[in-house]
Amino acid sequence: MAAMDDDLLFMPAARVAARIASGGLSAIEHVSAVLDAAEASQTGLNAFVTIDRAGALAAAREADRMVADGAPLGPLHGVAVSVKDMVAVKGLPNTNGSFTCEHDIPDADAPAIARLRAAGAIIVGKTTTPEFGHKGLTDSLLSGITRNPWNPERTPGGSSGGASAAVAAGLAPLGVGTDGAGSIRGPSATTGIVGLKPTRGFIAHPAKADPFGSQGFVGPMARTVSDTALMADVMAGPDTRDPWSLGRGDAAIMPGLAGNDLCGLSILYAEKMANPEVAPDVVANTRACLDVFEKLGARITPLPDGFDWIEEAGRVLYQSSIHHQVAGLLPAWEGKLTPSFVRFAEWGARFGVADVWDAIAARGDLYNRVQGLFSGHHILVSPTTARTALDADFDATAQVVINGRECGITRQSWTAYQYPFNLTGNPALSVPSGFGEDGLPTGLQLIGPWWSDRALLRLAGVLEAHRPWAHKRPDRTNRGLG
Repeated sequence: MAAMDDDLLFMPAARVAARIASGGLSAIEHVSAVLDAAEASQTGLNAFVTIDRAGALAAAREADRMVADGAPLGPLHGVAVSVKDMVAVKGLPNTNGSFTCEHDIPDADAPAIARLRAAGAIIVGKTTTPEFGHKGLTDSLLSGITRNPWNPERTPGGSSGGASAAVAAGLAPLGVGTDGAGSIRGPSATTGIVGLKPTRGFIAHPAKADPFGSQGFVGPMARTVSDTALMADVMAGPDTRDPWSLGRGDAAIMPGLAGNDLCGLSILYAEKMANPEVAPDVVANTRACLDVFEKLGARITPLPDGFDWIEEAGRVLYQSSIHHQVAGLLPAWEGKLTPSFVRFAEWGARFGVADVWDAIAARGDLYNRVQGLFSGHHILVSPTTARTALDADFDATAQVVINGRECGITRQSWTAYQYPFNLTGNPALSVPSGFGEDGLPTGLQLIGPWWSDRALLRLAGVLEAHRPWAHKRPDRTNRGLG
């Protein structure tokens, strides 16, 4: 693959769409480059479970015909997008990383996918996920191990690890992820891209089991803030299948966020949440980002110690739901389920009905306390992960070691900053904060009041202007394009 093709692969989505609309680039040229790179990378990265070459090229030809005919074009016309294999795409298998869903083929697009298509986006394939998105690493018995394009020995995070690996490696500028416990933000931080878990209801995401109590979200992943914002605007909107999307509130108003002036903006900083340790290089990069905000006029206040992030109650909710799910799959699928998925279910079996209802009450208390944080501050900031990427084959049931200390399983240690905001519904955005001592990316998490999604993206844009990251690319060999 020539160097000029590499530049094409890393072209921002907004620029791709503009060039296609002006005739300076054909959709066929763009989509073909993405498909070729995606297929070539599979042996090394394994970011895709399905690559839809025929469908994507047919859509690209139609996109070029529309340009030639002078037809109205959407903001993402001709732009390649990958979709996590837990989001329905009409006509493509939706495996959820599981043999139990290997032959499930949706007959309709999910709401967010329908909106992307209406904006002109072209779906190139489905990206890998651990079984039913149950953990913060991406491997499954169905599709194998997915690897980090910055270092193939490390994980791209999970459960949207295929999406994060694809975006970071230039395999489509945009990726659709889901986030049930940090699954957009963790992978984004781990691979050096931008990922938004939106406010509950900002982007419609139907949940069959419990549409009112769902902790799952669908959201955009991209290499730049502007592409993430564009994608979020396209995906946003109500849908009757998601009751939360029908009562959208007013956008949160925040001072500053105009140019380089952040005067009047109050930022609360949490260096730790439920995690006992955080790596020094993560702290250094986080504080470097805070220094940018402070120099532009923002006021930074450390979060006092002792705030309860309900790690134990959150674990009750998470693992008991997995127990319920796995119980419905056994014994028919014995030996075909990922061992960590089964182990999580065994842990969840210890919890009774009273434990679950106590955890639901704790979730309500957490919601109120988190909203209270925003009565005196506009933004909450933390690291996205407590250290850089774990090994690609790390056992999700094992202890994570940080600063030489065993700190609990991933949700208690590495990804402890993420799940609280699935529980409360607040928008949370991960942006690159720098690189660790091992050369792998680290992330900064921005959390705001409900409906402050666009304000978070504007603040991230300020940071990106002062600490740019999108020009940095993983080595071609690590991306499987050697």
